[in-house]
Amino acid sequence: MLHFLHVSYNTFSHFCCWCSLLWKSNVTVFNIIHTYADCYFSLKIWNAQNGGASAVLVADNTDEPLITMDSPQEDVSSSKYIENITIPSALIEKNFGDKLKKAFNVGELVIVNLDWREAVPHPDDRVEYELWTNSNDECGHKCDTLMGFVKNFKGAAQILEQGGYAQFTPHYITWYCPQAFTISKQCKSQCINYGRYCAPDPEQDFSQGYEGKDVVIENLRQLCVYKVAKESKRPWIWWDYVTDFQIRCPMKQKKYNKECADTVIKSLGLEIKNIEKCMGDPNADSDNPVLKDEQDAQVGKGNRGDVTILPTLVINNRQYRGKLEKGAVLKAVCAGFEETTEPAVCLSNDIETNECLDHNGGCWEDKVSNITACKDTFRGRVCECPLVDSVQFKGDGYNTCEDLQKFVGYICVAIASCKSFIGHHNLSELIDGLL
Repeated sequence: MLHFLHVSYNTFSHFCCWCSLLWKSNVTVFNIIHTYADCYFSLKIWNAQNGGASAVLVADNTDEPLITMDSPQEDVSSSKYIENITIPSALIEKNFGDKLKKAFNVGELVIVNLDWREAVPHPDDRVEYELWTNSNDECGHKCDTLMGFVKNFKGAAQILEQGGYAQFTPHYITWYCPQAFTISKQCKSQCINYGRYCAPDPEQDFSQGYEGKDVVIENLRQLCVYKVAKESKRPWIWWDYVTDFQIRCPMKQKKYNKECADTVIKSLGLEIKNIEKCMGDPNADSDNPVLKDEQDAQVGKGNRGDVTILPTLVINNRQYRGKLEKGAVLKAVCAGFEETTEPAVCLSNDIETNECLDHNGGCWEDKVSNITACKDTFRGRVCECPLVDSVQFKGDGYNTCEDLQKFVGYICVAIASCKSFIGHHNLSELIDGLL
């Protein structure tokens, strides 16, 4: 959790696009920037960071639902600073930004707590998450970042899936070609199934290299790898296929094709005929069931919102807002578990701080028996009387925890009728009767 004791702001429209100096003080600087300026969200944050800000909130200047802030796709120069943004940043609604600004104007002490852990719903002991991705490896910085994430996150993802802690689903965005243009050169090179499912040309050059339809077909193949692997109760194989395909079948080496893909599929023990059956005929003038489902899934349901950019990560039906790197995403996934149900991977030292190590978290403990009521969680700690050798201790977890079976045993020694009582009642009834 981050605590900011001072808020500064700037409402001049030119501020965040080219000004690099911010007001500073001897306390943490926390800037509110209004979105009047005609420049990218990421550039606003970069300039604020260079000016000394410790965190930034970008306040919308219009009352409207918030959207996912994307990095510029065509601006090559943006790649030089996007990966170097290290301060916390977020887009907030206009109403909230106005309240913060008003409080600061009247001289109030403004305390803002940024707790990303509560941004993800955490209803139960399993997290459902999905990644909207793409098999194209020639789209520059964005593709490199995406493939780097998949490679680095694979181990954690497979641990979560194999342990039954999480359910992961890959998705792929497709577009369609307007009916009037389905016979055009552009649609024929970028689409399959007569313009129903399309992807941009990887090199943005229709005269050379791979075509958009090549990307659509490989996206479809990767979806079918997931589906076939899931049917064999090994859905985590998708991570192996995607990382192996990226390494062994890159576009630059002219290996982005079916032959190379089949080699990877065989190495993972999957049946090629099952993959091909799932993929169907890309030349048919009809819907492809797999890709049709993907297009339907792009439409927002509930609080998720529409999926319109790549990549998009959705955790427990909420779009993830943050950097696409292993540590940040793993923390977001771990935030999706109900407290005390998190797997061990969420309780490692590089993910969270074990509060039980500091004065036992303020919980009850028996130092002689080395028993404690403190249970470390991703969000902090809980004080719950422990289960020891199949015996559940009872108490409030903070001041008392008692072994009631031992307590009943002592009572039984002193009461002659206890043996007869036990013969007709179970332990819980005995405890209720004695207490």
